[in-house]
Amino acid sequence: QVQLVESGGGLVQAGGSLRLSCAASGRTVSSYGMGWFRQAPGKEREFVAAINWSGAGTYYADSVKGRFTISRDNAKNTVYLQMNSLKPEDTAVYYCAADVAAKSPDGSSWTVRGSWGQGTQVTVSS
Repeated sequence: QVQLVESGGGLVQAGGSLRLSCAASGRTVSSYGMGWFRQAPGKEREFVAAINWSGAGTYYADSVKGRFTISRDNAKNTVYLQMNSLKPEDTAVYYCAADVAAKSPDGSSWTVRGSWGQGTQVTVSS
């Protein structure tokens, strides 16, 4: 079983940047697609970004496209989410997930077949 630990969340002003990290332990995640999801208060958890096993394929929710970048370092068993031009509506708990797979051809819907992290809070002030 893979354990995932997110870090890098915090409070930032609108327009600022944060870099989230997701460190995996227990087994390598180098053969898995990995993803980031988020959940705002009173809302359902939603897909943010995903990356295939090699890092060559990346997918984003329309709401973050052009502002967020997902990447991975398989040697470090770690996945990252660089978040730029943050907006107050990006405020949420961000979760890392292992072994994600697209449910739709356009990459807009994803399922998680593996582990979830415990989440890290991102708060963007206006």
